[in-house]
Amino acid sequence: MKLACVRQSKVITLLSTTLLLSACISMPASPDYTQQIEQQQALPAWSQSADAIAVVSLNSLIDSEQLNQLVETAVANNPTLQQTWLTLQIRQTQLQQTDAARKPQVSADASATRSENASDSFTSNIDISWQADLWGKLKNNSQAASKDVIEQALLYQAARDSLSAEVMKAWLNLTATSHAIDIEQQRLNTLEQNETYILQRYRNGIGTLEDLDNARSASAQSRASLASYQEDYRQQQRDLKQLVGLSNAQDVAAPESYPQVKLALADLPQQTLARRPDLQAAYAAIEANQLRTKVAYKQLLPNLDLGAAIKDAASSPHQALMTSPLWSLLAQLTAPIYQGGELRAAAKEAELNEAYSYQSYRETLLTAINEVERYLSLEQNLMTRQQHISAALKSAQNSLKQYQTSYRTGLVDILDLLTVQQQTYNLEASLDNLIYQRLINRINLGLALGLGTAS
Repeated sequence: MKLACVRQSKVITLLSTTLLLSACISMPASPDYTQQIEQQQALPAWSQSADAIAVVSLNSLIDSEQLNQLVETAVANNPTLQQTWLTLQIRQTQLQQTDAARKPQVSADASATRSENASDSFTSNIDISWQADLWGKLKNNSQAASKDVIEQALLYQAARDSLSAEVMKAWLNLTATSHAIDIEQQRLNTLEQNETYILQRYRNGIGTLEDLDNARSASAQSRASLASYQEDYRQQQRDLKQLVGLSNAQDVAAPESYPQVKLALADLPQQTLARRPDLQAAYAAIEANQLRTKVAYKQLLPNLDLGAAIKDAASSPHQALMTSPLWSLLAQLTAPIYQGGELRAAAKEAELNEAYSYQSYRETLLTAINEVERYLSLEQNLMTRQQHISAALKSAQNSLKQYQTSYRTGLVDILDLLTVQQQTYNLEASLDNLIYQRLINRINLGLALGLGTAS
């Protein structure tokens, strides 16, 4: 009974000392970042075209089985995305290592000794150690590592969505460049017909040498533009194959005409922003750094380490395997007293990292808001420009017919005809480019609205 009382007294003394040392440490109040974030996300509803419809994923913006297969191939083979996936797996293994610190550690060893004029000696030993998580420091550290895993998983999702959008845009770009090649080929055919017609007139003594030089100059310039578009197309094929991670694959077949790209409906700002994985990842980073700030301040508190050891020694290996072991128990209380301000500086650094992650979140939030508003505005602008260029093209086509008739009758010279022809083909190219930009903008808008890739 007396021994039990002595042990109980020692435990009470140990705990009293621990509480006395912890009373000297005060945990700072963390800023309420959640409330500040909610205030910044309170935005007025976005205005949008009546043509917008509700879509559930980036894949559903374009109905194409070929495109879906390209996206799946890119997700499976793109090396940059695979690096992001491996980083996620690294974070998961780091979490397992952090969790291990909260569990008892057991180690065992055995040794044998042989000395001259003495019998052999064999010993075995088992050590058990465990740190009591009095202040929840180990728990907070594990929670922070868990937030790191969540952050990296969201970053992987954001990278996957961004890759899918890049593949979709690269696929549409092939069609746009094919159209540019076709328009330039039509321009060149027309200019070569003009050149042949002018040469016949010159031989008949009707035209002039200046007219022939002007026609040949326009044809040569068109051939140079055509060669440039063709090289662009070949480079775009290489870029797309690099995106999908198959550099030795055959060229990707581009659709002859632009597919329909749906206009995604923009929900309320709070709903839209809550869907974006990059914002969710930035918020998880804030939570992780808040937990690490707690860990840094709890490093100033005492640690209570518990240990047990079981040891046996004998003249044979069999007898040394814990047949009559000796055991011992150890409780050790350690507290930092003076380390040159290292722990205080580490705690201050943790606070600064927490504030830094909040500013990083604000930057991501402002970027997200800007992207949505920009793409919504650009949709309206491109639609208006497309209508105006379409009307201008119809007028230019009518004017071209009149100039061709007038040139044959000698009412206008070749420079006037070439000017109208160039204007007509330029307008046709501009209209096609506006259509392409509008489709690309709809993909960008879907990504900005947080539409993910359907798995």
